[in-house]
Amino acid sequence: MLLPYYQDKLLEAGCDEAGRGCLAGPVFAAAVILPSDFFHPLLNDSKQLKESQRDLLRVIIEKEALTFSVASVDNKEIDHINILKASIKAMHLAIAKLRQDPGLLLIDGNRFIPYRKIPHQCMIKGDAKYASIAAASILAKTYRDAFMKSLHQQFPQYGWDVNKGYPTKIHREAIKKHGNTPYHRLSFRLLPEQAKLF
Repeated sequence: MLLPYYQDKLLEAGCDEAGRGCLAGPVFAAAVILPSDFFHPLLNDSKQLKESQRDLLRVIIEKEALTFSVASVDNKEIDHINILKASIKAMHLAIAKLRQDPGLLLIDGNRFIPYRKIPHQCMIKGDAKYASIAAASILAKTYRDAFMKSLHQQFPQYGWDVNKGYPTKIHREAIKKHGNTPYHRLSFRLLPEQAKLF
């Protein structure tokens, strides 16, 4: 059972990202403020759900949330500032777009750079503990998946409709055969024998 909130005095926004480990595409992040009594039996860490369940929950979250937002940082900026900073920047961009200011940020993971003067709490595996972080994980994942599926129309040989840019065998074989696209992260190790670029 996910916990509905971390504390009950301040308005909480759950924050999570999707796409940190991908070889291609942006990193997406979402911020979600749920009503304190929000409940859905399927709600869970997005990685534990089927794609159809995530798509269903996205609609429900967007309808029921007090406010939500999604933002992304592209592969070129990821290469420029590194994936950790890019993930945190995407979270900051999402928080900035919320229609209400949260009193507390619940961050999935163990690293964050403070946003303005809003207090935050980092949670390892927070998307499996708190409803608002789970909701943010679902929005970040579904928005990113939709983006990668749209890119698949331009670059079908990489299998992004299925692997979403993650380092699968099909994706790496396509890089070996066809080279990089403008959406690949050149600072990542795209092929096992490739030396890391800095």
